[in-house]
Amino acid sequence: MRLAIIGQQDFGKAVLEAFVARGDEVAAVFCAPEKSGARIDLLKAAAQERGLPVLQFASLRNPEAHDAMKSLGVDLGVMAYVLQFAPDSLVKIPRLGVIQFHPSLLPRYRGPSSINWPIIRGDIGTGLTIFRPTEGLDEGPVVLQKECAIGPDDTLGDVYFNKLFPLGIEALLEAASLVFAGKHQETVQDESRASYEGWCREGEARVHWGHHVDATYNLIRGCNPAPGAWTTFNGKKLELFDARKHLFRRFADVVGKIGEVSDVTDGSFKVTAQGGRVEVLRARAADGKKLSGGEVARALGLTAGTILGQ
Repeated sequence: MRLAIIGQQDFGKAVLEAFVARGDEVAAVFCAPEKSGARIDLLKAAAQERGLPVLQFASLRNPEAHDAMKSLGVDLGVMAYVLQFAPDSLVKIPRLGVIQFHPSLLPRYRGPSSINWPIIRGDIGTGLTIFRPTEGLDEGPVVLQKECAIGPDDTLGDVYFNKLFPLGIEALLEAASLVFAGKHQETVQDESRASYEGWCREGEARVHWGHHVDATYNLIRGCNPAPGAWTTFNGKKLELFDARKHLFRRFADVVGKIGEVSDVTDGSFKVTAQGGRVEVLRARAADGKKLSGGEVARALGLTAGTILGQ
């Protein structure tokens, strides 16, 4: 099978390595140009190490990108973690078209932060989809899907690196083989079940201690490691990463006010929310490094009675 890999970073690199390892012929790699001063893209570096052509276009709509794809004469294009838009005119060039990876069970969670949002919303499961890209964002027919559980304490990092990352590589290999053999099926997405969410960025990652502790805890783990849930102390950002949740069972269990630090230990600090407390095990102060919650609390002078988020 002769392929063009379109992607970037760790996942794109791993997909390239997987197809090469099983003996497929990779004709070239497409990846977005690096921003000024940025490190070389990992997919680009891996391709160059293998002597593969690397094609970088500011936009995949460019006629030059279309000409490059035509010149390759590939059977199939494989899109692995692609943030550039690939128009219909490009994805129809390979003999068997293009397949694309998306880390959710489409049509649910269309959009760029499709791993964050299921965790933030408290879902107990997610998955991935290999589909045919179209002009509509994440709207094309489904070729293959794989499911995975979201544990009650799983973070974004857990779900992506331990589950969706390896499962996604296997799924792309499987889907490519099915398409090449003409044994795949394509299922139109059910629009009645569809949802679209935009980016989960700094604005979406701010903690509101007045929300229920379940929602606060889910936000922290759904933003760990990126973009990083955050609150404020003395007007400066305080990012929260590893954490635990403690529920109040009785009125007598309630400690402190909403947003109040109720306890500081060697390794953590606890903050009161509606219905419970969040124990912060790892955090980062403004312009600082990730440290244990206890270390950050001592460095900032957090003590029982300190109010966060004001």
